[in-house]
Amino acid sequence: MTMIHLGIIGTNWITHQFVQAALATGEYELTAVYSRTLEKAQEFGKEYAGTREYKDDLADFFALEEMDTVYIASPNSLHFVQAQQAIAAGKNIIVEKPAFSTPKEMATIIKQANENQVFFFEAARNIHEESFKKMKEFLPTPNHIIGANFSYMKYSSRYDLVLEGEEPNIFSPHFSAGSLADLGVYLVYAALGWFGVPQEVHHFARKIQTGVDGLGVIILRYENFDVTLQHGKIGEAHLASEVYFDDGTLWLDAVNSINQARLYKHTDDGAPLEIEVSAKENPMIEEASDFAEIIQNPENEAYGERYEEWVELARNVNQILYELRKQAGVVFDADQE
Repeated sequence: MTMIHLGIIGTNWITHQFVQAALATGEYELTAVYSRTLEKAQEFGKEYAGTREYKDDLADFFALEEMDTVYIASPNSLHFVQAQQAIAAGKNIIVEKPAFSTPKEMATIIKQANENQVFFFEAARNIHEESFKKMKEFLPTPNHIIGANFSYMKYSSRYDLVLEGEEPNIFSPHFSAGSLADLGVYLVYAALGWFGVPQEVHHFARKIQTGVDGLGVIILRYENFDVTLQHGKIGEAHLASEVYFDDGTLWLDAVNSINQARLYKHTDDGAPLEIEVSAKENPMIEEASDFAEIIQNPENEAYGERYEEWVELARNVNQILYELRKQAGVVFDADQE
């Protein structure tokens, strides 16, 4: 199988995590590193064996012939332009979630990727984890589901800077950021991945002084049940996540990364079935492996169908995130373009 020659944009901790995951699959080689300064690019690359190209100019970076796939983990607002440049250069793109700021951007990238015969993946790692896929085995048909509650609230130390009057990227509308974009996206992906597209969405958010959402409660309305999502970066929650159905409850320690799962049945005297799940030490290995299967097997019909499902899910999640953000009154610079 041909190795995937990977280039990366962004030199933060999540890029290291993805590169380590990609190399661990045995399907990727780190071919090129881009940063705004050569010094930062070289600093990033020295942790990995082998030789590679280092660039501080995007045009030079995308012109590298050996590189066939680019992982984009720059600030959210930069994803769209960089993805367009990568596609025009004939590169597959793996874009860190949330991939794009608006449905218009998402539709443009999907269209351009198809036209240029390259792959576009949104790096929504939780839906690629085996534990996430395994939960589908324990979910009844939708007419037997009566509700669900998912939670992901984690206090960000960057909020301390906001309270001091600063505007870090993760809390800036100029960089298409906020709690919904950073953490809520996992919850929306889980809900749509398991239950499909809701009929209605409602978002009750608390905006902070930078103009983005700091936390929020979301209600997704389906035909026979509602799903409540709680996200936040200015507070901390220690809640489990649950799916309720006619005859029991599926309990999960989280939906962004499932390490524990239990199935409670009304007829079992309260004794749960412990579901055997385990999260990888590096949670990005499974998505890196999934992407490699598609890239390396472009003619495989089954893989092609799976790819189209991921693209459609990414499109639907993007649309829901956009509607939720609008309800919260959060305006990004990208909305003006």
